[in-house]
Amino acid sequence: MTKAELIALLSDKSGLTKADVLRVLGAFDEVLLDTLASNGEISIVAGKFKVKETSARTGRNPKTGETIQIAAKRKVSFVASKQLKDRIA
Repeated sequence: MTKAELIALLSDKSGLTKADVLRVLGAFDEVLLDTLASNGEISIVAGKFKVKETSARTGRNPKTGETIQIAAKRKVSFVASKQLKDRIA
């Protein structure tokens, strides 16, 4: 689904104008990014967005077989709710 299709569908379901839906989605994006950047979590009906820390580890270059160090980093994960899992099963 494209962003335009999502906006049209949300507009039809909510009775809001497409411009209003676009503003709401923009605000949601901003809140999501700010919250995750500060290590927060956001729970919605479908699940939970959160930041996970990965530890540094040793890996291998598949082309040369050489051992390399992979740095620790933070990544965003999404954990699906039971309601979402039940609906798509």
